[in-house]
Amino acid sequence: MANKPVKEEEPEIIYIPDEEGNEEEFEVIMRFEVDGSDKKYMMLVPVVASEEEEESDEVYAFRYEEEGDDLQLFTIDDEEEWNIVEETFNTLMEEMDEEVTP
Repeated sequence: MANKPVKEEEPEIIYIPDEEGNEEEFEVIMRFEVDGSDKKYMMLVPVVASEEEEESDEVYAFRYEEEGDDLQLFTIDDEEEWNIVEETFNTLMEEMDEEVTP
């Protein structure tokens, strides 16, 4: 089974540049590793700038590497890798729901 997601009291925010070079704000909702792999993944959601904007249901997945304070994000282009990440994320979300709702 995968490692438990890291739960933090204050949201972890990262900034990712879009195609035009504007930095977009994202909240890290989960970090995890897949068993049998040394790869690390994070799930992000866009931070809504104002109450007038609709909340987004979009969740973005990235493979990441950390070197000191540097964080590098990599898109997941391989379909097999994507399926593993999606399955792990869904399993972890189900486990979190079960903890909240006994």
